Amino acid sequence: MLQSLTGNSCVRLIQSNKSAWYFLFLVLGYILYLIFGAVVFSSVELPYEDLLRQQLRGIKRQFLQEHKCLSEERLERFLSKALEASNYGVSILNNASASWNWDFTSSLFFASTVLSTTGYGHTAPLSDGGKAFCIIYSVIGIPFTLLFLTAVVQRIMVYSTWRPIMYIHTHWGLSKPLVAVVHATLLAVVAVSCFFLIPAAIFSALEKNWNFLESFYFCFISLSTIGLGDYVPGEAFNQRFRELYKLGITVYLLLGLIAMLVVLETFCELQQLKQLRKMFYLKKEKPQDRLTIMEHDHLAFSSMPDGTVNSPQEDKTEPFMDFPILTSPGGDDPMIK
Repeated sequence: MLQSLTGNSCVRLIQSNKSAWYFLFLVLGYILYLIFGAVVFSSVELPYEDLLRQQLRGIKRQFLQEHKCLSEERLERFLSKALEASNYGVSILNNASASWNWDFTSSLFFASTVLSTTGYGHTAPLSDGGKAFCIIYSVIGIPFTLLFLTAVVQRIMVYSTWRPIMYIHTHWGLSKPLVAVVHATLLAVVAVSCFFLIPAAIFSALEKNWNFLESFYFCFISLSTIGLGDYVPGEAFNQRFRELYKLGITVYLLLGLIAMLVVLETFCELQQLKQLRKMFYLKKEKPQDRLTIMEHDHLAFSSMPDGTVNSPQEDKTEPFMDFPILTSPGGDDPMIK
């Protein structure tokens, strides 16, 4: 008997806190997914890192043997200075001296990566004034960009999602959830083709050292605003039409980001995903529930003796009275009597 009561109470506890349990499972799943990613990245990339380190040590050792007049300490100082400059996008190589990082088109490309929070990291402000301006520019510009993208996406959604779905639903008589799923799938295919596959083929043709996978990798890393910075177009030696190329990349990133937001918003409005999100969200208190609570409180107050407590309506209206209502000494007011 005791075990059955305990089991029933546990079941009632779980059912009454479904959202909290789902949220707990969501947190645990996210932590496990992070650990899974760390294990895979470590197992895949660590051998390549070790091989690269060994190759660099061998090249350095061979260089010191061929140039015995140069000490290892001086070489270390030179390399550290060169690597520090490389972190700011400045290279000492002869084939990189022709291109500037802060001409107008490069600065426009940098501003777009800052406002879109992509941030490749291949170029960074060198001066203290530039760093301070970057902070102020980002504080104002990032919310401004979010407002701009939200307004643009909302207007595009009218013609790309809402009207087509309603037209097919009303004229063809198909189920609205089914139409929404098919439409979202087709929209995703079009977006992947126009902003991933075709640009990847173009980048692999324009960038000499990029294959199709690396070009597709750049497109995904950029439009998902991850922006690792290991692949940045337009940085090759003697890049033809570099200014126009950088300007085109800036336009591509802006349009691609808008397209990705339209696709994500379309999928978020699917009824199936809405039901899935509700599993992890806190339930909002419905107006009917609030009305029931108020009626219950009103009945509780009305069952008490008169004069012990004021009704909620009296409490709400009393503070807004301009003047107190006075009665004559001979009136019926018990306080004045």
